[in-house]
Amino acid sequence: MEVQETRVQTDRVLTIPNILSMARLVGVPLFLWLILRPEFGGPKSDGWALLVLALSGISDYLDGKLARRWNQISSLGRLLDPAADRLYVLSTLLGLTWREILPLWLTALLLARELVLLVMVGILRRHGYPPPQVNFLGKAATFNLMYAFPLLLLSDGNGWIASLAAVFGWAFAGWGTTLYWWAGVLYVVQVRRLVRADAVAD
Repeated sequence: MEVQETRVQTDRVLTIPNILSMARLVGVPLFLWLILRPEFGGPKSDGWALLVLALSGISDYLDGKLARRWNQISSLGRLLDPAADRLYVLSTLLGLTWREILPLWLTALLLARELVLLVMVGILRRHGYPPPQVNFLGKAATFNLMYAFPLLLLSDGNGWIASLAAVFGWAFAGWGTTLYWWAGVLYVVQVRRLVRADAVAD
């Protein structure tokens, strides 16, 4: 697995990085409600949804940076950060697919990767290992997708801004999906190595 963090970890819950991660989690249902309002007869609130998504991206950057700078890396933070990332990806997939901005095949491709990772986590737990840590490739994939989704949401309109947003949105979506699966394959390889090492040790 990935090299362990050498900085001192804390068991404190109420740290600034953890509070930022908790705020990101609270923003997930808010974002989903905003993006789906038109589907239930409400006014279009894409601007507010984009703002929530942008604030989530900023807090995602800050919580990791501040945790390292202030030596506030915690076990809870290691769980909250990837959980918030995945929930935003899943909620955005649901919202954009529901509104037919994203094609079903792309949603299925990204969800299949999540299913593969879920199976790997189950195998690791069965062998007494914690879930895999988020690696740089996985983070890069998430960043690409978090750029892609608001751009694709912005493309759901008319004019040159919507056309430009569509071009860049699909570019980021392609890169993000490729990196997302690449990171998933690396997780599978890591899990296989650990399982084989356990088999040899036995």
